[in-house]
Amino acid sequence: MVSASAPKLVSEPRIAVLIPCYNEAATVAQVVQDFRAALPDALIYVYDNNSKDDTTARAREAGAIVRKETRQGKGNVVRRMFADIEADVYVLVDGDDTYDASAAPSLIGTLIEDGLDIVSGKREATGAAAYRRGHVLGNKLLTGLTSLLFKVHLKDMLSGYRIMSRRFVKSFPTAVEGFGIETELTVHSVRMLVPMAEIDTKYKERPEGSVSKLSTYRDGFRILMTIAGLTRRERPLVFYGIIFLLFTLLSLILGIPVVIQYLETGLVPRLPTAVLVSSTMVIASLSLVAGLVLDTVTRGRWEQKRLAYLAVPGPHDLKRP
Repeated sequence: MVSASAPKLVSEPRIAVLIPCYNEAATVAQVVQDFRAALPDALIYVYDNNSKDDTTARAREAGAIVRKETRQGKGNVVRRMFADIEADVYVLVDGDDTYDASAAPSLIGTLIEDGLDIVSGKREATGAAAYRRGHVLGNKLLTGLTSLLFKVHLKDMLSGYRIMSRRFVKSFPTAVEGFGIETELTVHSVRMLVPMAEIDTKYKERPEGSVSKLSTYRDGFRILMTIAGLTRRERPLVFYGIIFLLFTLLSLILGIPVVIQYLETGLVPRLPTAVLVSSTMVIASLSLVAGLVLDTVTRGRWEQKRLAYLAVPGPHDLKRP
């Protein structure tokens, strides 16, 4: 018997499954079918990003709502999806048939019942070939760096399987264009102090005939640059503080021998070095001042984004006592 105090849904939440795709003809139909079976009442959207194969036709045949985004890059596709699609709960998943669609109802239930804004599916490989060795190492390094800079408490920052509330989606000002979108989603959720969780989900290898578009080194470098850009934008005092420390250290290393020689002889024979030391210390000081000023500006921007986030009804509004 259900307790009288148990929360009930005001109405069935509108669920949208978002599948960004680029050359996923070999897998997209299966992804659509699996999520149709797991979430029969959901609307499933496939956004094709200039695919050169039959991705669009396969997705449409499987029953998905198919649209196009011509600006290349996963970040551009996700930005378009978030702007176009209206729903209460959003399921963002890759079209490569590596994520477990059957876990979606449980993840959505956690989001609604616990009043969360984002539930991330932590990938648990079901086979040795699911994860490439370079990807595992890169994921750990990039997740660790982001955790250090932004205090992120996630073990799989780059997961492509996320359940999100309308409040989160409609207040997310995405800026990146490519695979850095997962990093930006994570940093935004942490900076906005949104309630979030990470739940283990099965992760399988790509089916035969499906090829990964992710380059370990090229896209790893791009994600690293995304982290640097987000640090400059969201934590300028940390970003410019690092520059301040580096130039201060360089100035001290070069300047100490000059000062010692001056104290001993009263002369500055290495004038070019003295000028260089002065210049590096000026750069260090300017970096520190820039960090302090931009930190104040960032605080004001954060307050505006937080107010925009709070203006949208949250997951708890989908249920009543």
